[in-house]
Amino acid sequence: MASPPERDLASLRAEIDSVDDQILALLDRRAVVVQEVGRQKRERRQTFHVPQRERAVIERLTAAARGAFPREAVGPVFREIMSACLSLESPLVVSFPGPEATFSHLAAKTRFGLSARFAPAAGLGEVFRAVGRGADYGVVPVEEASEGLVTHALDYFLDSDLLIVGEIVIEAAHALLTHTGGTAGVERVFAHPVAAARCAAGLVEAVGGAAVMTAPSAAAAAALARADSKSAALAPAVAADLFDLVVARPRLDDGPVDVARFLVLGREPAARTGNDATSILVGLDDQPGRLALALEQLSAAGLNLRRIASRPTARRGPLGGTAAVGDGGTPARSGVRDLFFVDLDGHQDDPGCRDALARLATELPLFKVLGSYPRDEGARS
Repeated sequence: MASPPERDLASLRAEIDSVDDQILALLDRRAVVVQEVGRQKRERRQTFHVPQRERAVIERLTAAARGAFPREAVGPVFREIMSACLSLESPLVVSFPGPEATFSHLAAKTRFGLSARFAPAAGLGEVFRAVGRGADYGVVPVEEASEGLVTHALDYFLDSDLLIVGEIVIEAAHALLTHTGGTAGVERVFAHPVAAARCAAGLVEAVGGAAVMTAPSAAAAAALARADSKSAALAPAVAADLFDLVVARPRLDDGPVDVARFLVLGREPAARTGNDATSILVGLDDQPGRLALALEQLSAAGLNLRRIASRPTARRGPLGGTAAVGDGGTPARSGVRDLFFVDLDGHQDDPGCRDALARLATELPLFKVLGSYPRDEGARS
């Protein structure tokens, strides 16, 4: 059997244009339906953003992807579509510790899409306050592979009623940003000292003759590079669009991939998905064996601990927030010396998990459920 005649490039491009026109028409049709959904939600005073609905849509479409389009690209594409459509209902406001062009900013964009309004905050505490004042969500760093737990983040959970409603796991890669996307003619590279140290070998390979200039942040590095055509910046790739630069090298980091983990803060608890994690905050006094007892009880309930980290505290007063296990925790008794941040598998509404947490709440000097949320396999896979 003769093979079909080969089509010329012009006709193939014309077909792509036709398909693109159809996609745009379908996006417009989707947007009209979303606007009607938004109208009905306003009338009924319902929440605009429903994370479990968004997650279910992406999971369904990813499972249905069996054609030539890459399955791993389905989620990012439809997350952007849903982000843009949600902005027609009510734009999401997401707070993160600034400035822009940080990994926190990148994590927020990865989770909520480009159509959300991202509001940089002066620090972790201001992110908590921003969500308390009305921002839809907050994104805070909690763990880096190279530096471990961001322990001072724990302090803000003590007096906050906010919940952990999600996690974001990304590859924390430093990109080389230039004016052209090439490295020819680059004489200076602006970088934060920590980033420069992590990418020392990569910088030599990419722009060996360039001088490394200190910048106070990734955003500052990109801003300085933008002002000088012979300069480049070492920063997360998200900084390229923000500062009119081009990614010349997507990753200059020396050694293995560095993974960063962020928590999503919200006001409403996340629904169970079947692949969840729960974070709790435990405060212990000097009584021997308290930590061992808590860990034994969790183990006896069949709960797998994902991580545990500690931070000393001078806290002696009562714990803010509510008292029920599902809503917050127990008031702090006197003499708390150490805080423990514990992540475990499962949702707090799972019967075995709920019973174990209820027992711990009555036995420990300080106990607080920070939230249950869907796991993000992200860059861990």
